[in-house]
Amino acid sequence: MGLGGSSVSRINTKAFSSSFLKPTLRANNPLRVAGASGGRFTCFERNWLRRDLNVVGFGLIGWLAPSSIPAISLTGLFFESIGNELAHFPTPPALTSQFWLWLVTWHLGLFICLTFGQIGFKGRTEDYFER
Repeated sequence: MGLGGSSVSRINTKAFSSSFLKPTLRANNPLRVAGASGGRFTCFERNWLRRDLNVVGFGLIGWLAPSSIPAISLTGLFFESIGNELAHFPTPPALTSQFWLWLVTWHLGLFICLTFGQIGFKGRTEDYFER
């Protein structure tokens, strides 16, 4: 039954009042949205990621196009290093292999492009930059 059903919870609260204690005030929670999340408290919107496949598509094209320019061709270097490492497949790439540099560089550029794409695309659709 717990304390909710015991006689302790039914005691008059005025018996515990004192001039040293201020009355307790219930603060409003500005993060609580009525009825959101089934009555649970939430700090984020339900759809905080706001996933959109346009961002993924344009972000991937926006990274593949400049990284595939023949003069620098980061994508070509990365795929070539994959081929070189697959030539001796059962053994993993050495720590000094160029594969790790191209792997980290290529993926870091992709994730940065996708992040800025998400910020720019969603900011524009929600008129964030117009304020």
